[in-house]
This record gives sequence, C-alpha cells and structure tokens, in this order.
Amino acid sequence: MPAEPSSDQPTDPVTVGGQPAAPVFPADTPPVSADEQRLRELGYTQELARSMSGFSNFAVSFSIVSILSGCLTLYGTGMTAGGPAMIIWGWPLVGALTLCVGLAMAEICSSYPTAGGLYYWSAMLAKSRPAAWSWFTGWFNFLGQVAVTAGVDYGAAFFANAFLDLQFGFTATPLHTVAIFAVILLLHGLLNTRGVRLVAVLNNVSVWWHLVGVAVIVGALALLPDRHASASFVFTEFVNKTGFHNQFYVAMLGLLLAQYTLTGYDASAHMTEETHGADRSGPRGIVNAITVSLVAGWILLLGITFAIRDYDGALASSTAVPPAQIFIDAIGPTGAKLLLLIVIGAQFFCGMASVTANSRMIYAFSRDGALPGSQLWHRISPRTHTPTNAVWLAAGGALLLGLPALWNSTAYTAVTSISVIGLYISYVIPTFLRLRQGDAFQRGPWHLGRWSRIIGIVAVGWTAVITVLFMLPTVSPVTAVSFNYTPVAVGVVLGFAGLWWLASARHWFTGPNVRATPDELAAPEAELEIR
Repeated sequence: MPAEPSSDQPTDPVTVGGQPAAPVFPADTPPVSADEQRLRELGYTQELARSMSGFSNFAVSFSIVSILSGCLTLYGTGMTAGGPAMIIWGWPLVGALTLCVGLAMAEICSSYPTAGGLYYWSAMLAKSRPAAWSWFTGWFNFLGQVAVTAGVDYGAAFFANAFLDLQFGFTATPLHTVAIFAVILLLHGLLNTRGVRLVAVLNNVSVWWHLVGVAVIVGALALLPDRHASASFVFTEFVNKTGFHNQFYVAMLGLLLAQYTLTGYDASAHMTEETHGADRSGPRGIVNAITVSLVAGWILLLGITFAIRDYDGALASSTAVPPAQIFIDAIGPTGAKLLLLIVIGAQFFCGMASVTANSRMIYAFSRDGALPGSQLWHRISPRTHTPTNAVWLAAGGALLLGLPALWNSTAYTAVTSISVIGLYISYVIPTFLRLRQGDAFQRGPWHLGRWSRIIGIVAVGWTAVITVLFMLPTVSPVTAVSFNYTPVAVGVVLGFAGLWWLASARHWFTGPNVRATPDELAAPEAELEIR
C-alpha cells in the first residue's frame, strides 16, 4: 500500500499518497497497450514513439557506459593514480558497489517506467516535500547527464586527435581537440534529430561493435607482441605520479577510472516511454548494462595492462593518449591506428547514446516546467516524434562544459568527476527515499525481494564516499592550471537551482506535472495530431 501523505504534502488531486491517481476512462475509450495504460496510470500520455525493444533499451545504457570510452580515456589517470594495481583491482571493487546502485535503481524503475526517471521517482517516493526532492534530483541528473555527454565526446575527440596526429600530423593541442569535440557534438545532434528508430539501430550495432572491438583489441595485444608485462607488474605494481604522498588517498583517486566508466545506465529508465514491456525491460537494461560492462571491461583492462612496455613513455606520449602509445609499442603504428579506429567508433556510438538519454531527461524535466525555457525544450517534432530542441540543448550544454579544456590541464578529469557526482547523487536520492518508505513501497514486476534494504544501504553509503572523493584535488601542487573545478561547477548548478527554488519555484513547482482526467491525458495527443 502507498504511504499516507504527510501534512505538508501537496493536496493536488492528481496524487494520492505520493502516487498519481489512476484516471477513469469512458467505456468507449479506444484500447491501448499495457505500456500505454501504465503510463496513463502514472499521469502521462503517450507522446514519444514506443518502438524500442528490450535489447535496444539495454543497448542505449551499454553504449553510454562504453568500456571502450571510459576505460581508455581515463587510463592515463589510472596510470598516474595507483598504477596497474589500482587499474586492475579497482575495477571489480567499484563494479560490485556500482551494481548495488544499479539494482536499487532498477527496482524503482520497474514501479515507475517514465522518461522523467529519477526526479519522477523522488516525487512519488518522498513522504514529505515531494516537489523539493524532485526538483533537486532533476537538477543533479541534468548536471550529470550534460557532463557525461561532454566527457564521452571530449574523450572521443582525444582519440580522434591522436589518430589524426599519427596519420596526418594534425598535432594534439587543446585547440585542435576542442574543435574536433565540437564537430562530434554537431554530428550527434544531427543523428538524434533523425528519429528514435535510427538511434535504436545504431545502438544495437554499438553493442556488437563494443563486444567484438574488445575481443579484437585484447586478441591483438595478447597474440602479436613478442613479450608482455609480468603478472607481478600487472596485479601488484603501485604507481604514484600525482605529487601527493598519502598512498591511500592516491589509490582512492585512481577509482575514478572505473567509477566514471560505470555511469549513464539510467538511460534505460529515460527511454522507458519508448520501450515495449517497459516495467521489465527498463530494469533489465540497467542491470545488464552494468554486468556485461563489468566483465568485458575487466578483460579489456587486463589486455592493455599486460601490453605495457614503456610506462613513462606512454604517459609522456606526444598524442596525449597513453593507450595509443601502448598500442604503438606493442604492435607497431599500423596496427595501433586500426585499434584506435575501433576505439573511436565505440566512443562515437557512446556519445550518440548519451545525447539521446540526455535529451529525454531534458524533455521530461521541461515537460514539468522545471527548466528555463521549458516550452521550447519540451517541443516534439511532429515528423519524428522526438524532442529535437532538447537534443540541441544537450549538445550545447556539453560543449560549454568542455571549453575550459582550452586553458585547464585537468579539465577532462574535472568533467568526468562532475558527471559522476551529478549522476550518482541523482541515482541515490530515490534509493534513499525508497528505503524510508520500507514496506509501503509498491513494487513493480521486477524487484529485489528481501535483498532490497541491504542493497539500498550499500548504494547510499558508496555514493556518499565518491561524492566527497571526486571533489578533492587530483594533482599536487594545486595551481590555477591544475585546479579541479568540479566543486565550482557543482556549486554553480546547485546554487542556481537552490536560489531559483527559494525565490520562485517553490511557489509553483509541484513535482511531475501528471494529468488525472481523460481529457487532460488526451490533450497532448490531440495537439501532436494537429501539428
């Protein structure tokens, strides 16, 4: 049974005990699918094209996690903070804790399969002040989504610049990398405006590209070199090139490689309004994206680390991409270029999926009036049934977040830290609220049973640790050039959201703008038909 509303909970008739009131339709209402009926019960009508399979839903999250993106773009960070020992052992440690976060999210997703995802969940689960919980969950998720798009596409620009440097002598400079970054974002924006069917096809291809790509890279690095690093080096060598003297602190910084890679799986929740069998497909997409990435990613990291020949030379590579130098040292320039193309392709797929998920979150959040210019970002293309304006806001926001790389040497690390903090806080707020509900939580068809509470507690505790950890300095000494601007970016967004809430939004934002009557639910469909 749903929790009873507290005295300070909104008395809006569209909610009963934190749950949307189920609308009652006339007997002659045209039949709808189970997914559309469940969406109506949650207070929304079907505006987006529901054409994705369960596999396609998984593919979006798996593409955003993208082991060929996160593992390789932050491999140099791992080499500096902890070295092989932390690269290899940090991955399963972070993976197990991340799986707890994903399992807790998946259970909630099964109950509330909507594009709003996390911020909708917070409104439904809060015992008091649901609008405030929803507001800040949404803003943290918005920050994390934009940052992860920036991180993925800037990483793709890193590797593309390294390839162009090796092939054509296009030097890897910050200006060149930012220019490539802008081009990649433009391409992702254009692809995402073509419709969800094209995106779904490309994401399906992405899954196999990643899995086959990992097999090719690991196979080449295992079979072609005439010698490999020793097992002792791979599993026990600890390296500290951060400038800090506390080894434990350095080791914890090294966990960013794994934690940044294992983000973005909330995409499966944001795509549920476009997925068949959403209350099962969404949760499975979240969990499967983490587990498959966990296994394949560890294999990839082992293959690359065993291939290292010149550790310091890889860090000092002129391409600014240590894995590229590792490839060159292991199998020569020609083979290295081929492997780089595989990596760049995977990163391109990853960035495209990230823009897709980001735009759906923006669409849903603006549908409920929570972003400046919401009427603009909520518009749906009558031709493709996709939120094209939201796509361009996602791409433009990512570009702005990546621009400090022109003058800040640790900008990429900061962007990845921002994505981790923004996303994981938004992941864990609904989990925390679900824990507070206890047995009052209404489970969906996919749930954790008696393991729900302990998994939720682990998820909340781990998120608290990484939220503090990844705001701290990453190199010493700290200067204007090496400053980790993560706290600044998080503070600006949180400060803006907080001030807006206090000054205005608390008077009009009541949480998700669910509709309670058949006429209210039918209005968006009629408007879309007219357009």
